[in-house]
Amino acid sequence: MAKVLTSKEVDYSQWYNDLVDEAGLAEHSAVRGCMVIKPYGYSIWEKMQASLDKMFKDTGHSNAYFPLFIPKSFFAREASHVEGFAKECAVVTHYRLKDGEDGIMVDPDARLEEELIVRPTSETIIWNTYRGWIQSYRDLPILVNQWANVVRWEMRTRLFLRTAEFLWQEGHTAHATREEAVREAEQMLEVYADFAENWMALPVLKGTKTPNERFAGALETYCIEALMQDGRALQAGTSHFLGQNFAKAFDVKFTDRDGKLDHVWATSWGVSTRLMGALIMAHGDDNGLVVPPKLAPLQVVIVPIYKKEEELGAISEAVEKIMEALKKRGISVKYDDSDKQRPGFKFAEYELKGVPVRIAVGPRDIEKGTVEVARRDTREKTTIPMETTADTVAGLLDEIQQNIFRKALEFRDANTRQADNFDQFKEILEEKGGFILAHWDGSPETEQRIKEETKATIRCIPLNNPKENGKCILTGKPSEQRVVFAKAY
Repeated sequence: MAKVLTSKEVDYSQWYNDLVDEAGLAEHSAVRGCMVIKPYGYSIWEKMQASLDKMFKDTGHSNAYFPLFIPKSFFAREASHVEGFAKECAVVTHYRLKDGEDGIMVDPDARLEEELIVRPTSETIIWNTYRGWIQSYRDLPILVNQWANVVRWEMRTRLFLRTAEFLWQEGHTAHATREEAVREAEQMLEVYADFAENWMALPVLKGTKTPNERFAGALETYCIEALMQDGRALQAGTSHFLGQNFAKAFDVKFTDRDGKLDHVWATSWGVSTRLMGALIMAHGDDNGLVVPPKLAPLQVVIVPIYKKEEELGAISEAVEKIMEALKKRGISVKYDDSDKQRPGFKFAEYELKGVPVRIAVGPRDIEKGTVEVARRDTREKTTIPMETTADTVAGLLDEIQQNIFRKALEFRDANTRQADNFDQFKEILEEKGGFILAHWDGSPETEQRIKEETKATIRCIPLNNPKENGKCILTGKPSEQRVVFAKAY
């Protein structure tokens, strides 16, 4: 039976939950706050992972792996870092179970000498390790990335967007100079923006975070911010210039070219399965997912249309040639000739999963030498010559990729507004949402007051932000630029 989703116009939150469930992306697990990523959801994440991994390696980075458990004492070495993560840490205190009167119990005699923190992020364990890797400028730079899971003990969870455990990558680099580390952090921001826009078809704003919103322990946090279809922002990636904070905390020094001893300069950067939530919310509709072709595990599905079993042979023979031509072009394709569902239900199922292109072939198509092609983004159908199918579909996939981005960009532009006073700011926020460009006096206190009164945060200070004299929307104090506010996930 075809799945029916709650309309996103009626209840956006329920629409999202329905879509994650019905499209087979993920489900809640027996462990509170943790999710099971189902095969189809994981296949999309794998496409993201493979694309990003290539981009990392193309910019000189290598993958490594570091421990899941971090000694508690490591966190105490960098004050702002421990303060930023203390309330989210899961702690391992014992290493053994035993039989008790009421069943299995934790053995009180097996308490660890030092508690272990389940990795919420890896700066501390990695910089403790780098101390043994770095002695001289010849050992630098270190350009390492890790694909891993992390745990942040969230009380309110939502599949992909906020879970106690999630998957991500975290880059951790070490450099001889401040300038080199800043260039690295900026470069990785560009990599993330490139991936978001050219693979995810997701337009993003590039900027820096305010001191209030920076990563714990960073001197500068660069970010990309995207706008979802309900008018809320979503942070889609961050890159941090860490200065020498972690090198000093873990005593990581090197001898420079002049023979002087100095602390190493650092960056870290990451994106997570949160991007799955962004993909759903930026492009999905009431019929299901809309997956950009570059990230679609299955780019084309072919469904036979027939009434008599004997008609299937000729259809399958024609389809085999079409599939061969598509595969030669590197296009992933599936022929669904199963008899479990009627064609109409198959159409709805693949539409729900966001497959970019659907091809239908029946006896009349065989006679005419044609096929029916349907595109997921616009739901338009057209009949084309069978012999040109591979050429047409290859061009269509490019067109769909561009159209999905264009639609998202038009939505963002239509939902980006300026506010010149606090009443106007609150009115836009309440009635329309979206990105709001407004003046801010630069103080953390004003930023916090705006957040407390409206639940809107400064998403970023855009890079290359034009200077514009104005007055802070809350305090009326002078301001030289507008920043980007929004309610966010």
